[in-house]
Amino acid sequence: MRDRTRELIDAIDSQHENLAKAAELVLDAVNGDGIVHAAGAGHSLAMVCETFYRAGGLAAVRPMWDPEVLPLTGALRSSAAERVPGRGRALVEKSDIRQGDVVVVFSTSGRNPYPVEIAQASLARDVPVIAVTSTAASAAAADRSGGTRLADHATVVLDTHVPPGDVVYPASAPRTSAVSTVAAAYVWSALLAELADLADERGVDLPLWTSANVPGGDERNVELVARYGDRIPELSA
Repeated sequence: MRDRTRELIDAIDSQHENLAKAAELVLDAVNGDGIVHAAGAGHSLAMVCETFYRAGGLAAVRPMWDPEVLPLTGALRSSAAERVPGRGRALVEKSDIRQGDVVVVFSTSGRNPYPVEIAQASLARDVPVIAVTSTAASAAAADRSGGTRLADHATVVLDTHVPPGDVVYPASAPRTSAVSTVAAAYVWSALLAELADLADERGVDLPLWTSANVPGGDERNVELVARYGDRIPELSA
């Protein structure tokens, strides 16, 4: 299990060019007073939570989600919901996505209409899309989007290299130990690190959350809520 996870992390780290491109898209958005919209369905919603209001995380991030795709409110219903055509497009329509923003879509399989439509509709608005997906899992997944997949509608693809089926243990016949959340979380952290280096190079002060459990954290975060509250209503809801 440990060795397999390390292999995934090494594969993610090898995507230097795409990580750099993604960091540039995010920095251009943030430096231009835009925001990052983070989307996902099912367990990929764990990644939406990871991007939002997180110690050390980027403050200019808005969670983009439909309650119907949250497994905690109905597991089978959530799986069915992300397969419904039109739901992803409807979400984009009401999400106040503007030119100058960037959209990050998390989806391991990238084959359901919900994440595919979010990417399609965002690109149609001339808003760049960063797809965090697995090309291997996507190639093996059932096609539910008319022959298209998330990676086909992305400005930059960050590949998690998660195997089809997600599980990696035991190695001889994997049936447990899903790795998509670990891999996607590492992709996001790697992107933030790349972003920090690029911001330093350009002399940009990144708006980053500070842990509320360290001195000065609450005061710093209040400033960021005031700065982004209008565009990210979830910060003060």
